[in-house]
Amino acid sequence: MNWFIPSALNRSFTRRASLRFLGGTLLAVAGCQRRAAVSQESWSAIAQVPVTAACVVRPSQTEGPFFVDQRLNRSDIRSSTDGKLQTGTPLRLRFQVSHLNQTACVPLPGAIVDVWHCNAEGVYSDVEALRSGSRSTSDSGFLRGYQETAADGTAEFLTIYPGWYPGRAVHIHFKIRTSAQSEQVYEFTSQLYFDDALTDQVHAQPPYNQRGQGAIRNTEDGIFARGGSELLLAVTPADAGYAATFEIALQFT
Repeated sequence: MNWFIPSALNRSFTRRASLRFLGGTLLAVAGCQRRAAVSQESWSAIAQVPVTAACVVRPSQTEGPFFVDQRLNRSDIRSSTDGKLQTGTPLRLRFQVSHLNQTACVPLPGAIVDVWHCNAEGVYSDVEALRSGSRSTSDSGFLRGYQETAADGTAEFLTIYPGWYPGRAVHIHFKIRTSAQSEQVYEFTSQLYFDDALTDQVHAQPPYNQRGQGAIRNTEDGIFARGGSELLLAVTPADAGYAATFEIALQFT
């Protein structure tokens, strides 16, 4: 997927105007304090951008086959459009989105943050609709939705801890787009991952344990191998479930 590149444009970028490719993966910049976690090769990708904020590199990753642009504006994404609630361990997911300019990472308001992932049974909503072009209300929209970032650059979602399906580590997809009211629309797409030990712990509980332990390790996932270590969520216990904040700063012209 494109690193915040205007979809209507097809042009080359100078080294100063864009982040370089690393191993075939485009990179985003994330505002946080984990400078030590960045490899020397990754850090060199942003070394020529003068910044005063502490930033690390985040990679973009594939959108995958199951993105549906339903424009479901909601923070609680657990239910389908007919009101049926997906069961699972609650997860409060907060994005802190910033814009990296020439001098600092500053909050980015008005950006559209989309989130989508599978349920406790490893199923995505609207798969049949994607395959056949039909629309079923019974499986429409669950674990999908978007929020617009507030003045402080935050967007929050209430969802559940994802289940597993064959061939992939447990993950959440996300997409960030500038407002359609902007002169140009920019887009960044990637995925979020979880610590394997936490996944084992969650999936040993109902309703996940009805399927048994089947998630592959992060290190066994070919997509995770392309920068997934920089996309791991720092998850903490909260209420009856978990909470996580993901900080990401985006650079675009």
